[in-house]
Amino acid sequence: MMLRAAIRGIGLWGPGLFGWAESPPVLTGAKPHDADERAPPAPLLLPANERRRAGPAVRLALTVAEAAVAMAREADPALDAARLRAVFASSNGEGAVVDDLLKTLADPAAALGVSPTQFHNSVHNVAAGYWSIAQGGQAPADSLAAHDTTFAAGLLKALAETVAEAAPVLFCLFDAKLPFPLSRCRRTDFAFAMALVLGPDAQGAAALGHIAARFEAGEAALTPPRAPSLAALVAGNPAAQSLALLETLARGERRRLAVPLVRGHLALEVAP
Repeated sequence: MMLRAAIRGIGLWGPGLFGWAESPPVLTGAKPHDADERAPPAPLLLPANERRRAGPAVRLALTVAEAAVAMAREADPALDAARLRAVFASSNGEGAVVDDLLKTLADPAAALGVSPTQFHNSVHNVAAGYWSIAQGGQAPADSLAAHDTTFAAGLLKALAETVAEAAPVLFCLFDAKLPFPLSRCRRTDFAFAMALVLGPDAQGAAALGHIAARFEAGEAALTPPRAPSLAALVAGNPAAQSLALLETLARGERRRLAVPLVRGHLALEVAP
């Protein structure tokens, strides 16, 4: 069974890709890709106290989630973020905070022990929690991880909810840069995040693109982006596996993509 949805909003942040509005020329090859890194802006949708406490992965996730929802609202002002179901997917979670916790636990001079704020910010669903706080969320906001197949697992979950509930769903995929020595165990060289607002695939409705997917048994290699500079990013961050999808949307192409998912793969069909 194919799960089908329309893409209503897109958020993006990564090396040389600072928001969807300015990224299509890079993704299509019309503009050279300068893979410089830049910290995402502070998530202004959070209250001041939560904004100060939020770790880098949370700030990254909320940057793209907010952008995707804002874009979807331009076409549908009635879209209510408080009632928008959400799926947050991250391979590593809040790695910088976990690194701080481990250093504290390993330091015999750290008499005060682990900070409650650090512990609170280390849990895997912290981004989904901050999003719900910021929006006054009344809808489910799930958080998941599947190691190197997190992109496929999260997208499948979001598509399944869109179809089953016949309602829009926010899908947010993100991984912040991991510090040393965690980076030796889990390569994540830079921050990368993307978000999609998916909606029921109604005929005639305005959309940025359309996507259909199904799980297929049997392993398949990840379809890389066409541009070599983008393909080079894929090895540096698990969330960058989404670049071929984003490139296809920017190009307005029809393309079939494969994304590994545990012992099988997600077969994607992307169309304008």
